[in-house]
Amino acid sequence: MFICSQFRSLIVEPVLSKLKLYSKGAEELMVFTCASESLGGTFLMEVKGPGLGIYQMEPVTYSDLWANFIRNRNQLATLMSMHFNCNRVPELERMIYDLNFATAMTRIFYYSKPGNIPDASDIDGLWDYYKKYYNTDKGKAKKEDSIKKYQDFVKS
Repeated sequence: MFICSQFRSLIVEPVLSKLKLYSKGAEELMVFTCASESLGGTFLMEVKGPGLGIYQMEPVTYSDLWANFIRNRNQLATLMSMHFNCNRVPELERMIYDLNFATAMTRIFYYSKPGNIPDASDIDGLWDYYKKYYNTDKGKAKKEDSIKKYQDFVKS
């Protein structure tokens, strides 16, 4: 598990700022997602599934973001190229070893969804948003378990 304060200051905040998609709510959603999906960076591959990296992004989601979202937004594509060396679609495995890139892709995923990201202090709202869009109704995440993982990660 990462030390959460370092994860925030060295990865999440700089990456979201480079994408021009930073807010306290977005930062907290990234922390929540990392905590719930990989126990704060403990797992780099989903144990029984296709998810990769600290956010456990699935290959289908990754491909869809590049084909149908990033490529259709010139400013976002330019920022990805400029800050994350993405002149073409990077290999999926980069999600495993590049924390900045995985964070960028996960933030872009949330950016592609409707509605506003909940306030950073609204843990129930963060759960609802995460569950609706990232884990979905088909995902295995349970509210109490995810919130506990998040709270434990934040304390680290």
